[in-house]
Amino acid sequence: MSLAELVEKYVNSAEDVFRNMKVTDVCLSVDVDCVRGVLESAKAYLEDAEYYRDKRKFEVSLTSVAYCEGLLDALRLLGAVKFEWPARRKPKNVR
Repeated sequence: MSLAELVEKYVNSAEDVFRNMKVTDVCLSVDVDCVRGVLESAKAYLEDAEYYRDKRKFEVSLTSVAYCEGLLDALRLLGAVKFEWPARRKPKNVR
């Protein structure tokens, strides 16, 4: 599968989810065990990304690391974790 085909597959899948999902009116409560479970999944995606990078399957590696980042961003947006992506950190004053 080409990179363009891979992108098309994932974009179509995400568009389908947005078309068909329902937002619940349930008040969500995220406990620490749930956060840890999502973090374990994010770590597993990162490990997959490293594995496929080493196998030179860059399309799969990119997809895996994107999943990892998505889970981390979701936890951050929910307020369950605090961090800044390295590129967004303020530079230190180095002389």
